[in-house]
Amino acid sequence: MPIATYSLTALDCPDPRALAEFYSRITGWPITPQKHTHWAQLDAGGTGATLAFQLIEEGEYRPPEWPGQDHPQRAHFDFDVPDLDAGERAVLEIGARKHDLQPRTNSFRVFLDPVGHPFCLVKV
Repeated sequence: MPIATYSLTALDCPDPRALAEFYSRITGWPITPQKHTHWAQLDAGGTGATLAFQLIEEGEYRPPEWPGQDHPQRAHFDFDVPDLDAGERAVLEIGARKHDLQPRTNSFRVFLDPVGHPFCLVKV
């Protein structure tokens, strides 16, 4: 019998609402209304776990460096897309940056969200 049910992944960031808007544009999930500005969360529509974003003061926040280990990533997201080129254009248009290191551009591509968290688009 499980101890708990997985509910969400939370990313630290300097502006939770702005990062929630970025990931809302990728997933199509709306942002859940919140009472506090230190937290933003997406509504996955009952499809399972969701994404949330937690305030870390800007002077305290240090984005992960991938693939380096000076400030290693603690997690990353994979988003499946049918067309990598179209997916790339779409995420760049909403504020992603393409990472310099691209190990296998035919099967997946690595990007950074607006505050530096790595994520991948994966061809399905």
